[in-house]
Amino acid sequence: MDAGKAGQSLKTHCSAQRPDVCRWLSPFILSCCVYFCLWISEDQPSWVAALVKCLPILGLAGFLWVVCPGGGYSRLLQGALLCSAVGDACLIWPGAFLPGMATFATTHLLYIWAFGFSPLQPGLLLLIILASGPYLSLVLQHLELDMGLPVAAYGLILMAMLWRGLARGGSAGWGALLFTFSDGMLAWDTFVQPLPHARLVVMTTYYAAQLLITLSALRSQMAKTD
Repeated sequence: MDAGKAGQSLKTHCSAQRPDVCRWLSPFILSCCVYFCLWISEDQPSWVAALVKCLPILGLAGFLWVVCPGGGYSRLLQGALLCSAVGDACLIWPGAFLPGMATFATTHLLYIWAFGFSPLQPGLLLLIILASGPYLSLVLQHLELDMGLPVAAYGLILMAMLWRGLARGGSAGWGALLFTFSDGMLAWDTFVQPLPHARLVVMTTYYAAQLLITLSALRSQMAKTD
């Protein structure tokens, strides 16, 4: 679902009014290829590994800076992407897990701010709580209190981001959904039980999610110019 939806959205935007979209997305695409080709072991934390992991996200921030330089929505997305890059770097080192999680919580808060609260759709929030709440509770059962409270807070913020992303719709909704799936799999693999090919699935869906949310800035800008 992630690759197909991201590819469809990318094709749509590349064939739209902005011929330079694909050209400015090439740093993101190339840096993703570098990340997956190098596949630096998680047992070897280093600044090189951190840089390779962050480059695709920095590429998306640069894409917004060039293609969508104005507008509050684009600036909030750029801030969220920069926070994500810092969080990615933190998670390279196991001892920086909590700072990394806090940085990603800031990312989601910026996305919530960008997505806005209109339409509100409280029924959608109820469905997300009913679907995600039991999963979060199950993960929390495997954590000590000092780790459980931060993870619970992060989970609630993630649910709110998913709510606002789905309410906004379009590529932002698909991106929010993939981001939630990626974080959910990462939490299970980290705290509950190791999953086969977890890192591959987590990073693929994570990069696709960030791409889809980034592309939503084009929709926002075109809506303002119509």
